[in-house]
Amino acid sequence: MRVLRPLFWAALMVAAFVYITSVAHFDFARVRSVGPLWNEPASAATSYSADEQNNIDIYRAARDATVNITSRVYREDWFFQIYPQDGTGSGFLLNPDGEILTNNHVVQGASQLTVKLADQKEYKAKVLGTDPRADLALIQINPGRKLPSVRLGDSDTLVVGQKVLAIGNPFGFEGTLTTGVVSSLGRNIQTEENRRLEGMIQTDAAINPGNSGGPLLDSRGNVIGINTAIYGSQGNIGIGFATPINRAKAMLEEFQKNGHISQPTLGIRTVYIAGDLAEELRLPASGGLLIQSVEAGSAAEESGLRGPTRTVIVGMYRLNIGGDFITSVEGQPVTGNETLQRVMNRKRGGDMLELTVYRNGKNEKVRVHLGEAPQVI
Repeated sequence: MRVLRPLFWAALMVAAFVYITSVAHFDFARVRSVGPLWNEPASAATSYSADEQNNIDIYRAARDATVNITSRVYREDWFFQIYPQDGTGSGFLLNPDGEILTNNHVVQGASQLTVKLADQKEYKAKVLGTDPRADLALIQINPGRKLPSVRLGDSDTLVVGQKVLAIGNPFGFEGTLTTGVVSSLGRNIQTEENRRLEGMIQTDAAINPGNSGGPLLDSRGNVIGINTAIYGSQGNIGIGFATPINRAKAMLEEFQKNGHISQPTLGIRTVYIAGDLAEELRLPASGGLLIQSVEAGSAAEESGLRGPTRTVIVGMYRLNIGGDFITSVEGQPVTGNETLQRVMNRKRGGDMLELTVYRNGKNEKVRVHLGEAPQVI
């Protein structure tokens, strides 16, 4: 016992020292200010950030209006045997009556179209009309009931950096949501079919095979584009392209008015020139579209638009000069190749188009009665 008593007092003094130098001076108020030191159960998490809640709300509103489209084509093998081949894409309901907007390449050549809704019910679909130059198609299902639909926004007001959301069926994974921003505007791309698509929206929201035809939405849930293409053939690398929704609006308006879809034609090929190069060619430095060719029998030729008279080499460029220089379209100054395309997207065959051209050292107004390309279905 005498041996243990000094040890007891020694242990007590050590304990008191530890308490005084650590626990007694620990700031419990600071611990409370940062919350508990343990993890709360998952069920306790009942709130989201404002951005997360925005994503959730938009997805819930648009998911049921986004559809999965299966297109069946029949092909011939090496032994001349006919076999079916299925492709998949996306689309979205424009109204409760079953009209669906998608890409033309999703439905092109299909002998049979099947649309699957978010509730997994399937319906046969028919093509109402297509616009191959803009890679757009309008199809119809008849479900015998009213369906949820989307709201269309205004793609002309987009700015680089604003948030966008894509919904679709990449690789067959239905109802997939991806988010990103508008990476660039007015992009011109060449498709695998060697078709040129102009004025496209570039986005880093993940777009993969199967997303084609699905909606690209803004932070208010409005459709501002139709997911159309990806850069490269291996899937998403952060560069995807969507067709501006305003291009589709012109097609939809024409269908409602005339019951068919046509493509307005002008019949010219142009190149954008501005600054020093324009001045060197004795054209306004503010910029414009220099006509490189005028198609015979086209609306442009009939209106009196003038094509080039000779060819020159400027630096590394071969240019056709001497023709009209378009400086404004419908009163809008030409700031790039997309200026004319943007206005044409709102036009239909038979509409009037007003151009201001720089000719013989002065500006002149030219009114063009647009031609109409035959409907392709």
